[in-house]
Amino acid sequence: MELAKITARGQTTIPKNIREAANLVEGDVISFEMDGDHLVVRKVTPGQDEYLQGLSEVLSEWISPEDEEAWRDL
Repeated sequence: MELAKITARGQTTIPKNIREAANLVEGDVISFEMDGDHLVVRKVTPGQDEYLQGLSEVLSEWISPEDEEAWRDL
């Protein structure tokens, strides 16, 4: 078992040996979900999560430079 504290901003560090065991590297995406009273953290492998892939495709229409400018000050 490894322990880590959560900061006031809700951030934490995944312990090095856990990152290594899970093959997590900078830029990887992880998902969080609750299973009863357990927090489940999973590495998201590109192309394997159909929900995230579909969401990414839908949201891609909102990432043009014009959209960035329009939403910047909101």
